[in-house]
Amino acid sequence: MEFPDDLKYSREHEWVLVEGDIATIGISAHAEKELGDVVFVELPAVGDTVSKDEAMGVVESVKAVSDIYSPISGTVTEINDDLPDNTELVNDDPYGDGWMVKIEMSDATDLDDLMDSEEYQQFIAEAE
Repeated sequence: MEFPDDLKYSREHEWVLVEGDIATIGISAHAEKELGDVVFVELPAVGDTVSKDEAMGVVESVKAVSDIYSPISGTVTEINDDLPDNTELVNDDPYGDGWMVKIEMSDATDLDDLMDSEEYQQFIAEAE
């Protein structure tokens, strides 16, 4: 399973790629594997304000329905418009074409609570 080193990870299994004050967010390969085939994705709207650790969307798979939690606070600047019609992108490429939202961070210190790749892999191992 892949855990890119340039990403941060949340305890709710979202990943974050930070570029300046913009954070791109998706779900980790571990989360997508646990969910199984994704059949529906509901994302916030551009312009919505999201709060750290609050639900901002939903992922539905053949196995379960799960909330997507925002690992940071800020304003949604872009959503992945391809996902509603191509939900398989989440399974096929969770760290690439399967990204979900881009958020302009309101507080960069939110990132301090996230794990690096090594910490996240240890977190998963301890949970199993």
